[in-house]
Amino acid sequence: MKLPISAYGSSVLRQKCTEINKNTPEIQTLITDMWETMENANGCGLSSSQIGKPLQLFVADSQIAFENLDSEDQILYFKKDDKGMRETFINGKIIHRSEETWDDYEGCLSIPGLSQKVTRPWEITIEYLNQDFIKQTRTFSGLTARIIQHEYDHTQGILYTDRLKPLTKKMMESKLKKIASGNITTGYPMKF
Repeated sequence: MKLPISAYGSSVLRQKCTEINKNTPEIQTLITDMWETMENANGCGLSSSQIGKPLQLFVADSQIAFENLDSEDQILYFKKDDKGMRETFINGKIIHRSEETWDDYEGCLSIPGLSQKVTRPWEITIEYLNQDFIKQTRTFSGLTARIIQHEYDHTQGILYTDRLKPLTKKMMESKLKKIASGNITTGYPMKF
């Protein structure tokens, strides 16, 4: 089921999300709905808080980005032999961030029509449970790591706008207010 995405200004986006256990009611249905909602909005990641459920859960898809980049850009955003991933992250915890950082543009389905450059570590290691509740510890780099960090931030109540320089954020202020008031049009359902 395609669910409405909470817009910038929604209090749920600022909540630190709670852990999930295997017995959380209808968790598999929620995960399926999140994938459908993300794909309907042409996104590459979605946190459960963005659909009004403040749980430590997000889905991420960097395969779609890899497939849509030309070969020169694939080399810039992905390591050799890395073609991206599609994964569900439950109770994720980033346990290592590389000292090497890079800047690139990020957008957010909760902040439609806007994007800004954000500095992030190039590589991360994250512990999490996959959709089958099997514990994973994996290292990701490049664009995949960026998508994961962006979605992980959502589980901590952090938006990419919080990582911007004050002047940059100030310049976005009027557009952010329009989004928060529902004065926008998107190709997917939103909740204000």
